Amino acid sequence: MRRSHSAGYSYEPLPSTSHNLLEDENERLEEDLKDKIHALKTLSIDIGTEVKYQDKMLRGMDDDFERTSGSLTSSVARVIRMSKAGHNYYILYLFLFSILVFFVLWIVLKFR
Repeated sequence: MRRSHSAGYSYEPLPSTSHNLLEDENERLEEDLKDKIHALKTLSIDIGTEVKYQDKMLRGMDDDFERTSGSLTSSVARVIRMSKAGHNYYILYLFLFSILVFFVLWIVLKFR
């Protein structure tokens, strides 16, 4: 169904003041959008910087763990080699040393 123009519907352009109001509203909304885009850009740059910093820290930790793992592996290998050498007194000395250390720590913490 088509409306006829004779039924009282006619096109009337908006007054120029409402056109200016619409233009002003569009400019205000455009400025708001620019501000939000700027805030999002700044936030994304900050996130990128933080990600790079965290990645650098994680890589450093990974390197530290690798070095520690190598050192621990070699220490365990030396202890196993010492225990296989037939010198069981080393284990006794290690046990006595650890008891002495714990005893000293207990005394220091008790009288502190």
